[in-house]
Amino acid sequence: MSLSPFRIEQYFSKHEFSAKYMLSSSDCESRTIQEILNLESGSSEKLHNQWLGYTESPGAPYLRETIAGMYSGISSEHVLALSSAEEGIYLFYKALLNPGDHVIVETPCYESAIEVARGAGATVSFWERKFENAWTHDFDALEKLLQPSTKAIYINTPSNPTGTCMSLETLEQVMNLARDRGIMVFCDEVYRELEHDPNTRLPAACELYENAVSLGSISKTYGLPGLRTGWLVTRNAAMLEKLLQYRLYTTICNSAPTEFLTDIALRFRDQLSQRNIEIVQRNLPLLGAFMLRQADKLEWIRPSASPIGFPKIKLELDVTALCDQVVLETGVMVLPGAVYDCPQHIRLGFGRKNMPEALEIFEAYLIKCFG
Repeated sequence: MSLSPFRIEQYFSKHEFSAKYMLSSSDCESRTIQEILNLESGSSEKLHNQWLGYTESPGAPYLRETIAGMYSGISSEHVLALSSAEEGIYLFYKALLNPGDHVIVETPCYESAIEVARGAGATVSFWERKFENAWTHDFDALEKLLQPSTKAIYINTPSNPTGTCMSLETLEQVMNLARDRGIMVFCDEVYRELEHDPNTRLPAACELYENAVSLGSISKTYGLPGLRTGWLVTRNAAMLEKLLQYRLYTTICNSAPTEFLTDIALRFRDQLSQRNIEIVQRNLPLLGAFMLRQADKLEWIRPSASPIGFPKIKLELDVTALCDQVVLETGVMVLPGAVYDCPQHIRLGFGRKNMPEALEIFEAYLIKCFG
């Protein structure tokens, strides 16, 4: 398999651990191990007594049971717990695709949604969402992309990088289209349960369609990327078995302490997500006010979920060079949209407690440079 450079992660590798402020983080404020253990009485002693042998390849039964409980009509046998959400994307494409197959990917998107499919020998068509159309989904455009060799439709809601959600009507249309043609649907749902209005939460794809695969993660909504846990959920038993077969060639099984801590976190996930929703709801109005003050330089579609947004830079300049200069001169990292093939955009994150301070520094820099 030949893979192109992973531009998003390469950019983060350059700056994430040296920049003083992360104004592009895709995850929410994190916590300590002790804070997770404090959620449940007696858990600290249990962790110290955790056996450090190999774990079951599909994931610990108790963890899969907890994950299944997050969905409607799903049981633990439909769940594969993994060492990261990224592993889930890789396994799905490896299990499904052969050279010559065709995949449709909703864009802009996380780069592995495209490049891993290409690396497996498939051709990829883009179901483009456009800023000038407020990032809405054009279902007619999706239908026109279908080919006889189409094996999968890859969607992402809530979206990275736009922070917006697919409508329920569109989601159901996608599922019906896929069902009629026997196409798999892969839905990246790592920001599920971080909708700014819980009433807008969509059903999971795996709940709506028997050949859909839902991707989840401990990293984003719950702010625990250091645990690395991700999961795939599908009612397609044959696909789940293929995923497991390929998993034996990647990480084989999960870390036992990670499974233990992830299980606690997910059983108390309402507490974790509520804290992060409160941070988002404090920060988002500040970001909105910033966008109004700097309307001569930036414009955006206000996010409705997640801790990220994707403003457009209205100035005629090299946005990547601007981001490089900002982090060099101020210590504030902003992700250039070129890593999403949207070169006039930047990704801003507002799920961290220190976002107001980082935003103030970023705004001062823009005023200094551009008035």
